[in-house]
Amino acid sequence: MRTEEAEHRKTMVDYQLRARGIADPVVLTAMETVPRHKFVPSDLFHMAYADGPLPIGCGQTISQPYVVAAMSEALELQSGDRVLEVGTGSGYQTAVLCEMGLEVYTMEFVPKLAEKARETLVDLGYKDIHFRVGDGHAGWPEEAPFDGIIVTAAPVKVPEQLCRQLRPGCRLVIPVGHFSQDLRVYEKDEAGNLTWRSLFPVRFVPLVKA
Repeated sequence: MRTEEAEHRKTMVDYQLRARGIADPVVLTAMETVPRHKFVPSDLFHMAYADGPLPIGCGQTISQPYVVAAMSEALELQSGDRVLEVGTGSGYQTAVLCEMGLEVYTMEFVPKLAEKARETLVDLGYKDIHFRVGDGHAGWPEEAPFDGIIVTAAPVKVPEQLCRQLRPGCRLVIPVGHFSQDLRVYEKDEAGNLTWRSLFPVRFVPLVKA
C-alpha cells in the first residue's frame, strides 16, 4: 500500500515533471523514490512536494523539484558514472543522484549543513557518497576527472577549476549570474573546448567563495 508521502511524490512527478517535459525514466524514478520530506525542516513537511524551493536554514534552500529533475536529466549520465556535486545543501539532490546509480562526490561550504545532510543520507541508507566541506570553486581535483559536474549555487562566472575537472565528452550543469541568472549546460569536447547552451532562467543562492 502506498503511503501518503508516496502518493504526493507520484503526483509531483506526474504534474510537475512529466507534464513539463522531463522524460528520462531514470530521473523520474529517482524523483518518485526519494522522500523529499526528509530533507526539509519539520515545520515545512506539508510543503515538501510543492512546486517551489524551500528554506533549509543558514540562508540556503532546497531547490524546486522541477529544477532538480531538469538539472539531473541535463547531465546525461549512466549508472556507475562519477559525478561531482557542488553545494550539498539539504542532501536532496545528492539522494536523487544516488538513486540514478551514480557515485557521488558532494561538497558543501557550510559545515552545519554538510553534517545535517550526511546524517539524513546515512539514515536513509544511501551509499557511494563521498563528502567534503570546502569551497566549491576549487572542486575536488584529486578525484578528477568527473563524468559530470552539477552546481546548486550560482557563481557570477563559471569557475575554471571545475571546467578543468570535467572529463572530455561530459557535461557541467550550473546556474550562472548575480541578479539575473541562467541555468546552463556546458559540454567539453575531446580537445578540451567548452560550448554551452541555456536551459531557462533560475534563481539560486550565490556560490560562496572562501
